[in-house]
Amino acid sequence: MIRINQLKIDINYTEKELRRKIIKALRISEEQLISYKLVKRSLDARKKPRVHYVCVIDVNIVNESIVLSKNKQLVQAKEMVYEYPTPICKPSPIIVGFGPAGLFAAYILAELGLKPVVFERGEDVDSRTMSVESFWETGDLNPNSNVQYGEGGAGTFSDGKLTTRSKDPRAKKVLDILVKHGAPEEILYMNKPHVGTDILKDVVKSMRAYILEKGGTVNFNAYVKSFDVIEGRIKGIVLENNEHYHSDHVILAVGHSARDTYEVLYDLGLDIEQKPFAMGVRIEHLQDTIDLNQYGILDHREFLGASDYKLTHKASNGRSVYSFCVCPGGMVVASSSEHGGLVVNGMSEHARDQKNINSAILVQIQVEDFESTHPLAGVYYQRKYEQKAFELGGNNYHAPAETLGSFLHGTEHRLNRIIPSYKPGVKWTQIKECLPDVVCKALKEGLVAFGKKIEGFDAADVVITAIESRSSAPIRMNRDYTTMESSNIKGLYPIGEGAGFAGGIVSSAIDGIKVAEIVATF
Repeated sequence: MIRINQLKIDINYTEKELRRKIIKALRISEEQLISYKLVKRSLDARKKPRVHYVCVIDVNIVNESIVLSKNKQLVQAKEMVYEYPTPICKPSPIIVGFGPAGLFAAYILAELGLKPVVFERGEDVDSRTMSVESFWETGDLNPNSNVQYGEGGAGTFSDGKLTTRSKDPRAKKVLDILVKHGAPEEILYMNKPHVGTDILKDVVKSMRAYILEKGGTVNFNAYVKSFDVIEGRIKGIVLENNEHYHSDHVILAVGHSARDTYEVLYDLGLDIEQKPFAMGVRIEHLQDTIDLNQYGILDHREFLGASDYKLTHKASNGRSVYSFCVCPGGMVVASSSEHGGLVVNGMSEHARDQKNINSAILVQIQVEDFESTHPLAGVYYQRKYEQKAFELGGNNYHAPAETLGSFLHGTEHRLNRIIPSYKPGVKWTQIKECLPDVVCKALKEGLVAFGKKIEGFDAADVVITAIESRSSAPIRMNRDYTTMESSNIKGLYPIGEGAGFAGGIVSSAIDGIKVAEIVATF
């Protein structure tokens, strides 16, 4: 196949027009074109409102070698292909956690015939959705099944972004699996693919059904309270009801919020170290404000959908300030997992059709900020400010909220256009009371700088809510580079965001696939 790079086309193109562009670029006749596949499509909005797509296309044609010889700008297509390993044993490995890392590890192991046994502390996605929605309406938190815990992990209640810079063939395998189980086919070529919470719920259910069909087992409401370790080697797990399950291979995919499990592992002697993370707020704008800035005119949204942004700033105190997990046409959601602590996050459905766009605006937290050398000091640091936010919001899971006019300039809260989307509700207050001083200082500088990049970004009626503190794990579980086992407990495989080795759905899934390959060929 021949690959065409940098093929420009209008945002409202038809298949007929795309075909014509391909034929012209290759300088071939209509009859020579056999088939083509869109590999990547990104938006060029540098000369807005005149915007267009830039595409990468793989094309199958008659007389390929002749066409390549006549046009030196064309290249041979090199498609990333995932190759399954050949399993050499069938150990029925245990997987603790059923977020992206655990889900994809289980999926690959099931395909290889190893019949994984999964233990997930939270509920299946349908029951979990009911628990989450009840929490949002009433403030009644289920500490084992919420936005952080349950089938699909924290990614299920998010925008479902699948952006990755990885050239690993496993990245494409992740997308192929998602499409196979109901994700839109466009994620295979979009520059910034996303699925959305509504579709992700069905995708994870379909993947679970496939794992069960292949002989795997998935246990929900199954909290792993301890691990059997003998002479530095894992021998199994212990559930909350004291049931023991034996395996010489335990994949640990607990997610970045499993603080009680972190404590258990620390007491067990697992090699854990501190890791930097980030902390900040959720910011809400009208989607129209961002679309007008990004596209030039709102009419483009008919073809392009809701826009997003990516912003960074280096503050005078040396801290990086940046946008994270932008949720176009979405909502700010209550994401607490502990009683007495408040956490916010963002979520979008596939249509991204809500009135507001929200994003985390985060500031780097360094290990020096913890003021302790304890491996779990970052966890305690997070919890301290989450508890402050809970108290500031009224001790009922209402989120502390403030307008930017108040936060930046000390003016009164004035709600003009932007209504907070957070449930169960917000309490208007001063957010500085639940954030470290170093974060507040950097945030103020960053928000003003972002206002110079996107008009209206720092408008007085823009709303911020606190506290966003779970963008990544504050620890890393050290592991062997080659075997992916814990550096000091053989047969235990710490993976994904919770172990400090991933930063999103795709990278977590890739980590899960890697460990599945190792376990399968052990």
